[in-house]
Parts: sequence; structure tokens; C-alpha cells
Amino acid sequence: MPPSRTDWFTQARFGLFVHWGLYSLAARHEWVQSHEKLSAEHYRRYFDNFRADLYDPEQWAADAKAAGMRYAVLTTKHHDGFCLWDSALTDYKATNTPAGRDLVAEFVRAFRAAGLKVGFYYSLIDWHHPQFPLDGLHPQRNADTATTGRDMDAYTEYLHGQVRELVTRHQPDILWFDFSYPGDRLVPGGKGRDDWQSEKLVAMVRELAPDILLNDRLDLPGSEDFVTPEEMTPDAGDGLSPWETCRTLNGSWGYAPGFQQWLDAEQIARLLVDSASKDGNLLLNVGPTGRGRFEPRARALLTEVGEWLDLHTDAVHGTESTALAPPPDCRLTRRGNRLFVHVLAQPAGYLTLTGLTAADITYASFLHDGAEVRFDEVTEEPPNVPHIRPHGPVGSLTLHLPTRRPDVLLPVIELRLKGELR
Repeated sequence: MPPSRTDWFTQARFGLFVHWGLYSLAARHEWVQSHEKLSAEHYRRYFDNFRADLYDPEQWAADAKAAGMRYAVLTTKHHDGFCLWDSALTDYKATNTPAGRDLVAEFVRAFRAAGLKVGFYYSLIDWHHPQFPLDGLHPQRNADTATTGRDMDAYTEYLHGQVRELVTRHQPDILWFDFSYPGDRLVPGGKGRDDWQSEKLVAMVRELAPDILLNDRLDLPGSEDFVTPEEMTPDAGDGLSPWETCRTLNGSWGYAPGFQQWLDAEQIARLLVDSASKDGNLLLNVGPTGRGRFEPRARALLTEVGEWLDLHTDAVHGTESTALAPPPDCRLTRRGNRLFVHVLAQPAGYLTLTGLTAADITYASFLHDGAEVRFDEVTEEPPNVPHIRPHGPVGSLTLHLPTRRPDVLLPVIELRLKGELR
């Protein structure tokens, strides 16, 4: 089978999402301008004070790599219209703030030097652009402001021009567009494929850089390379492939120190293996501070997950799903003749696998330390005694577990098979 442009993506399994912009100074979520209906004059204070003096993309890249991430997606422009790169098409950009630097160029250099793939988030929405028509999401939606005279075609020309800039200057591996809301009764004035001229936009990107991966938020079915369920993991039978779930680390995409709903490292590992077991990726978000630094708690979590993944990379990166049914509270991934049982909740005594027999297995061990896991096969029905229950149906495989759970975020048992599993 010839290689596909998505091959690297489906092998990667784990990526970093970074939401960073003017809203990081407001520190009340990335939608603060819309939620609080802030005027352009009020919002200007964040532009005038955006220093990014602690921005260190080399450290960001080192943190991502240490966590076991294989790619990163940066918000080059969010809905507020502020650009982190030196766009020739607007003055509303980082180079005109006290930061005075092209922050996207620095990001690209740092992450590519670390061996990580690079993606650009780009908002189709723009609350700053004077030609972007007001709608139910716009900060000025309830203001006494004329809504006529705005030219969507003029804005779309600007949108396409900025995407052309990003692609020709940096050749990103991913373009992560956000988002379409056509004909939404909850959002008057919603916008979709016709407004963005999505078909033309995709054709331009494909002509400039055919290998760039596009997500599914242009309201143009069939144009996407992967789909992007948000804050949820699809069911195994949904048939989505490739896919990537984007998740917040602490309940907010942008920096919001007053909003603290942090995941712990075990939850992150669970999300990762749940995605991998269903042939999907986890894109985990960090919202840096207004000055450009990852919060200490975020860095500590990335480090802890990375230490676990360093021991369990073979069970995550480059793996595929299997048709075998996992035991209760477990997930399965496979790689060639290796089957990995991710134990989310370890029972006392044993695990039972159906669909495999002892004759199929050459060896079983915990992946983190190589300690052997004994196994056998249920060969006969138990005696007809009420208090004796079988480990499983005749022919099923029984893995005998230690009484005490191994001291890792998630134990993983590796089964070496005599043949390659499908």
C-alpha cells in the first residue's frame, strides 16, 4: 500500500495544542471578548501590553518532547483577529506590540529543531476585521453599531491571503481551521463554506503544499484529512479515521488562573490510551500565561505523563486497534505480534481475555519493568459448587496478576503472540 500523507499523523498519537494570544492577558478564557462583549477600545489594552517577555519556544518544545508528544498546533490567530506572526495584511499583529517579534517563526524553528511536526490553528472568524459581518458570536452583537456596509467577500480575500502567507512561509504539517457555524438557529448570521469560500481555500492549500493535513471545520465534507471531536472521545464503532480529540488540561483553552479544573496525570494517560485503542490521537492543550510561560502545574503534568510514556511508548505510538474485546476496565492496542493490555482498573487476582488461547501466547509481562505475568487457559467447566465461579468461558485466556497494583500511572501488560494479530 503506498504511503499516505496521514501516515505520520496516525503513528503520532499524542500532540500539544497551544492557545496563546491577547486573551491570555485578560486571563478569563480565550472567548473573553465575546463573552463579556468587550469593545475594541477596551480590548486594545491587551494589545498595548502584550510583551511575551517570557516566551521561550525552545522550552515549550522541550516540554512537549519530554511528554512524549510528536507534534504541536499553535493558535496563529484566534477569533479576536490578533496575529502572532508578521502578517503583511494587517497591523494587528505581534510585531506591533511591545513583544516586537514574529512569534510564529520562533515557534516553528524551535519545534522543528526538536524533531516535532508543526501545525497552525487559524480562526476563520475575526472580530477585529472591519469587513467581518456581525453575527450572534461577535462582541458587538448587541451594540448600536451599523451592520450594513460590511463586505464578506473582502474579508474572505483577507482570510485566504493570510493562509497563503502561513503556508508559503512555513509549510506547516497541519492547518487546523476553526470553525464553521452555518445556519445555526442559536447563532444569528452564522457562517459556513460559502462564506469562507472553503472549496477555493482548500484548492489553494493543496496547490501550494499537497501534503499539509486539513481538519474538518471548513464545512466542506470530504476535504478533511482528519476529524476533530472536541472534549470527547468517539465510541469505538463510530468509524472515524483518522481522528484527533482536542482536550483542555484544566478546563480552559486560554490562560485562566481563576478557573482551575485540572486533570491529573493518570486521567491524561487514560485519555491517551483510550484514543489510541480506537485509532485516534489526543491533542492536549496548554494555555500559556500572558507573558508566554507554561504554568508550573502544566509542566509538572507533562513531565509525569512523559515519564510514564517513556516506559510505555511501544503500547501507544504507532499502534493500532484490534477487533478483540478488551477485559472490563481495560483497553487494547497492538503492534505486529505484540498485544498490549492497558489496565485502567486492576482487579484482584486475574484478567480474562476471550478470543485468544494459551497456545497463541509465547510470553506475557508488564511493559514498564518486564516482570513476567503468568497465564493459562480455562480448559474445563468448574465443579457445580455455588461459591466457585470460573475465570471465564472454556478456551479463554487468564492472566494472573499480582495482588498489589504496579506503581505506575497505568499498568500495561504485553502479550507476545506466535503470529501477527488483526
